[in-house]
Amino acid sequence: MRTRRWWFYLLLNALVSACVTGGILFFYDRYHRSACPQPLPAPATGAASDHLTEDQVDILTVSGAGVVATEVVVIKNNGLQAVDLSGWTLRDADGAVYTFPTLTVYPQGMLKVHTASGVNTPLDLYWNRSSAVWEAGEIVSLFDAQGTLRALYTIP
Repeated sequence: MRTRRWWFYLLLNALVSACVTGGILFFYDRYHRSACPQPLPAPATGAASDHLTEDQVDILTVSGAGVVATEVVVIKNNGLQAVDLSGWTLRDADGAVYTFPTLTVYPQGMLKVHTASGVNTPLDLYWNRSSAVWEAGEIVSLFDAQGTLRALYTIP
C-alpha cells in the first residue's frame, strides 16, 4: 500500500512540475521576447544606399550570454551579394572588441562568433577570451572596416 501511495505522489509531482515549467516558458516567450532589431536608415546618397541594400549583414541572436563556454553571436548576410567582413568589428558597451579576420560571407550565409577559445573555421570564429562578454540588456554593435555602424542587437 505504501509503495502505491509513493508512486502516486511521484507521478503527481512530475505532472505538476511539467505543467509549471510549460506555463513559465509559454509566458516568458509571449511577454519577455525582445523586439527584432530595426534596420538602419539608409544614407541620402544613392551610391551608399545601393551599397547597404545589396549587402545587409544582421546580428540574428546572441545565445548563452554570461557563460564564456556557451556565448555565441550569430551573424547573417541577408543581402544579394557576398560581403567581405575583413576588418569588421563586433563591440559591446563595455569596450570589448572582436575584429573579424579575412572572411567573406555569401548571400544568405551565416557564421557564429564564439567568445570561448577554439580554432576558426569558415562558419565558426573564436574570440579566445577567458571571460564572458555579453549580458542581458546589452547592445551588440557590428561595424564595418570603415567604422560605419551596420547592425545592432539588444540581448534579451
